[in-house]
Parts: sequence; structure tokens; C-alpha cells
Amino acid sequence: MRHLKNTALAIAAALCALTGEAHAAAPTAIVTPLMTRALDDYPGKEATMITVEYPPGAADPVHRHHAYAFVYVLEGSIVMQVKGGKEVTLTPGQTFYESPNDIHTVGRNASQTKPAKFVVVLLKDKGAPVLTLMK
Repeated sequence: MRHLKNTALAIAAALCALTGEAHAAAPTAIVTPLMTRALDDYPGKEATMITVEYPPGAADPVHRHHAYAFVYVLEGSIVMQVKGGKEVTLTPGQTFYESPNDIHTVGRNASQTKPAKFVVVLLKDKGAPVLTLMK
């Protein structure tokens, strides 16, 4: 019985490997808060600045910011898309924008071998989270 169980486990592992289901978890983005400042002329609003580093192959889950988001690529190459928009590949010096109503459907490193890094400035409600995951 034990041999049968081990054989079944070995077959299941082989099938997963063949179908690509058995792989390491994709690397995740590294987010570093830089600053947050209240916007005195806009009560209840604040600006938050972060850097996002994508290791090679990293990708974000689908999310939204509920903020005006301004992206500036520092290094590497990233792929971005909002629902209903076109997928774009950005390189250093290029920018991307998301409105408070956009759903960010694609955010990933365009490279499987090189890291990417960008700055994001968010204009949002005071104390609101930087992002909200979508189901």
C-alpha cells in the first residue's frame, strides 16, 4: 500500500511538472515608501511617493489604487495596462498614468533576467491604502 501511495505521488509530481503547474512562486515586487505629505490646499488629501522594484520575472496581482497614480521608470523595462487600455512596455524615462477609477490589470517586469525599478506618486485620500487587490 505504501509503495502504491509513493508511486501515485511520483506520477502526480511528474504530471504537474509536465503541465507547468509545479513551479516556484513568481518573485514579488519590493515597495519602498519614500514620503507622504498632506496637501493643505486639498483637505483630506495627501501625496505619497514610493519606489517599486520588480525582480526578474516579477508581476503584480490585479489591483486598483483609488488614487491618481503617476509612474516614472528609473531602470529596466516594465509592462503596464489598465482595464480597457492597451498594454504598454516602458523603459527608463518613460511614464504611465492611472486614474482613481482604473483597474490595474497588468504590472510586471518585461525581463526574466534583469530587474526594473520605478517611482510612483499617488494623490489620494488621507490615510487610504496605497493599493487594493481586486478579486
